[in-house]
Amino acid sequence: MNELEQVLATIARGADEIIKREELEQRLKAGRPLRIKAGFDPTAPDLHLGHTVLLNKMRQFQDLGHQVIFLIGDFTGMIGDPTGKNVTRKPLTREDVLANAETYAAQVFKVLDRERTEVRFNSEWFGQMGAADMIKLAAQHTVARMLERDDFAKRYAAQQPIAIHEFLYPLVQGYDSVALKCDVELGGTDQKFNLLMGRALQEHHGQAPQIVLTMPLLEGLDGVNKMSKSLGNYIGINEPAIDIVTKTMKIGDDLMWRWFELLSFEVSLQELERMKADIASGALNPRDAKLRLARELAARFHDAAAADQAIAGWHAVVRGEGDTSLLPLTEISVPAEGLRLAALLTAAGLTPSNSEAGRKLKERAVKIDAVVVEDAQRVFEPGFEGVLQVGKRSFARVLLKHG
Repeated sequence: MNELEQVLATIARGADEIIKREELEQRLKAGRPLRIKAGFDPTAPDLHLGHTVLLNKMRQFQDLGHQVIFLIGDFTGMIGDPTGKNVTRKPLTREDVLANAETYAAQVFKVLDRERTEVRFNSEWFGQMGAADMIKLAAQHTVARMLERDDFAKRYAAQQPIAIHEFLYPLVQGYDSVALKCDVELGGTDQKFNLLMGRALQEHHGQAPQIVLTMPLLEGLDGVNKMSKSLGNYIGINEPAIDIVTKTMKIGDDLMWRWFELLSFEVSLQELERMKADIASGALNPRDAKLRLARELAARFHDAAAADQAIAGWHAVVRGEGDTSLLPLTEISVPAEGLRLAALLTAAGLTPSNSEAGRKLKERAVKIDAVVVEDAQRVFEPGFEGVLQVGKRSFARVLLKHG
């Protein structure tokens, strides 16, 4: 495999589609750094692993020597993109957008190289446009073409309302590529229509149209649905290292390979195939492969020491190897008379309800300091400290305080 083929293999890793791959090859052969853009609307300031799929691809482009543009859609965020929804998304106020945007930098630079990232806001150019300019932009596309977008088509067929301003969103996102003279734009598979709009508008303005690279939407902890805070199947990048480790260890073995492909920087595709073969032959335990992924993610969003401590804590509880004092301590406020065990498990976030806690107790799936307990009526008073565990991989070291 020659150098260009290796570069293309890195770029294609995990990608769903590269539109105009031959154009990408030509620009890479020209030898100049390419301008790579991905846009983020500051609608939710807390990032999870699903958001990092795009960030990881941006970092790969940086490592290949290209210029990455992290575009914050402070203007588009006030329009409200209905992508993936069948209803209009509520637009944000200017104050909402700015408040959310402030939290981005501290999070994205856990993945991106700060020195090689150009942070831009699309209000830079849209803030200078007047009404006549926006009408001129809107004139560059037809309603019929807009209705080719899947969510618009479905809402139109179902006679659900589509506000006129929503048609502006793809045009505005596309014009970002004109303003930034992009060579490549990245986005999720649900953004394909908007990304192609950038190509069309660049051609209209006499620019070489951008290559479009779409990335898949990462499945969450359940292995079925897109990772989402609303579904509770996510890992936030600001979560404690121990939580990143314990949640990663809960994913299914099949999902593990997809996470490796989309989230790992340390494991090449060739090594990934060797790991699969080793597991198939019995030479490698899937648990050990998963621990490697968990450690890499914890180290990326914290540091190596925190990751090692989290892995040691996991071993201490799940495998009975080591010191459980390595686990972070969670303080829980309880009344003076204390809490019964079922309520305590729920308060510690280990069960969604007291009734579920009761079921787990009957199944002998609850341990305190590695000892199985079944008495749901047992009361724990302020001052208690110990490791609560439900099942094999849900646990918490807690200290009860008078609340």
